[in-house]
Amino acid sequence: MIISIHQPQYLPWLGYFDKIDRSETFVFLDNVQFKKNEWQNRNKIKTAEGWQWLTVPVLHNFGQTIHDVKINNTVQWERKHLSALLTNYSKAPFFSEYIDFFKSLFTAEWESLADFNIHVIMFLIEALGLSGKKIIKASEFEQRHGNTNRLIDICKKLGGNVYLSGKDGENYMDLAKFKEEKIDVIFQEYKHPVYSQLYGEFEPFLSILDLLFNCGPESLSILKGENQ
Repeated sequence: MIISIHQPQYLPWLGYFDKIDRSETFVFLDNVQFKKNEWQNRNKIKTAEGWQWLTVPVLHNFGQTIHDVKINNTVQWERKHLSALLTNYSKAPFFSEYIDFFKSLFTAEWESLADFNIHVIMFLIEALGLSGKKIIKASEFEQRHGNTNRLIDICKKLGGNVYLSGKDGENYMDLAKFKEEKIDVIFQEYKHPVYSQLYGEFEPFLSILDLLFNCGPESLSILKGENQ
């Protein structure tokens, strides 16, 4: 069984969902340290002036795990994010098919960043047609500390014999330990597709929303590279 593992991110890019697509079980790694100014609370969308960050403000202490990080609701960020989607994607061909979810999302008040991100990702999984995968949170069971030990424990607990790693995984993993545990490691080498966008020249590495709003039901086949 192929297992992939990743921190719950905000409105992730296409490669995140390629990992989910290529796995039988996907694990939200919500019990590791939150990293400020990475992808756990922000991502990029496209505008007429270029790409733009959407950032969820958070309240956190150094060293705090992702599932303990709270959203800073003293800032009216939800209105800004919804406004950014309406302003920049209302003319996209499939915008109307998905925007109701985000209108509802941004009118609710969320406390946990991890819960918020996971809720959004689960919607996106369904919207892409990736439902049917086994999805679990790492915080639901114990693992040893250390990057390699944690990943091995997750794979063994879930019966995985193949771990799908990000392309930079070998920079921090001890591959010999995986071999000792009879777990094969394969590395993701995602080739970003080119697809129809608003606002001129193609901009890669944006949130999956850009693909979904522009390409709708074709999004999964584009993500897989089947339309290239």
